[in-house]
Amino acid sequence: MGQGLWRIARNQQLQQQGYSGPGYFTREHGRRIPANNVSNTSHRKQAQGGIDIYHLLKTRKSKEQEGFINLEMLPPELSFTILSYLNATDLCLASCVWQDLANDELLWQGLCKSTWGHCSIYNKNPPLGFSFRKLYMQLDEGSLTFNANPDEGVNYFMSKGILDDSPKEIAKFIFCTRTLNWKKLRIYLDERRDVLDDLVTLHNFRNQFLPNALREFFRHIHAPEERGEYLETLITKFSHRFCACNPDLMRELGLSPDAVYVLCYSLILLSIDLTSPHVKNKMSKREFIRNTRRAAQNISEDFVGHLYDNIYLIGHVAA
Repeated sequence: MGQGLWRIARNQQLQQQGYSGPGYFTREHGRRIPANNVSNTSHRKQAQGGIDIYHLLKTRKSKEQEGFINLEMLPPELSFTILSYLNATDLCLASCVWQDLANDELLWQGLCKSTWGHCSIYNKNPPLGFSFRKLYMQLDEGSLTFNANPDEGVNYFMSKGILDDSPKEIAKFIFCTRTLNWKKLRIYLDERRDVLDDLVTLHNFRNQFLPNALREFFRHIHAPEERGEYLETLITKFSHRFCACNPDLMRELGLSPDAVYVLCYSLILLSIDLTSPHVKNKMSKREFIRNTRRAAQNISEDFVGHLYDNIYLIGHVAA
């Protein structure tokens, strides 16, 4: 109903500008071009309401707009689709020309949720005067603050009501955000083990091959540069989570969280051995199988061989 009224109003506006019914007038030539001359080709069919979209796109309102499409002359759903491809900077620039269109809340809501997939404020009733455009600016400011000082960044989000003071909410925010500096994030998670615990449980490793699951894990929770207590903590948490996601596979292979822990360490060491230019004598598949089965008994030789092949073909698990 709304679209029909919009199209009627648009038709009346077009008629006032020199267009008419099934055909249209060109002011430069002052003559009518019948509609049947343009309706023979399938790609120039008229849209509902009598507007010929093909000629609407070709129309230039003045010489200053030559080659420039006025989005306000298009159906609103088409205009919003075009603007949805813009980033925040370009959308702000577009608002200088099409203020009503580019400031639409749905566009800014999409930008917020595509960059910061989870915020506590998304699930609350918006306060008076709430704007997704303003929220985008606050989220961007908070991310920059986090990348300078993680604690100050999290406190900023809480002060603006964007995040609740809950380890689970902070973990969801981190899991769904890709704009945070991974080095600062690693420091923050090392200090906030409660957030780390909730972040690990958000991963679903069901039916994933062990090296691929480990890569996914380290894409979200980056491994430290040196071996130490924090790396051991990460591998321990990953091993328990992987086993919890694949109980049937663990029974079939006879693996426990301790055995998965040993395999993860073996994969990290193998990754370093095969990818480091400083290691001249690379570990062979036979050596890897022998060393791994010594550390974790009752593991299938074929399974360990597949682990080696994966690292050899795909690369480091913690790069």
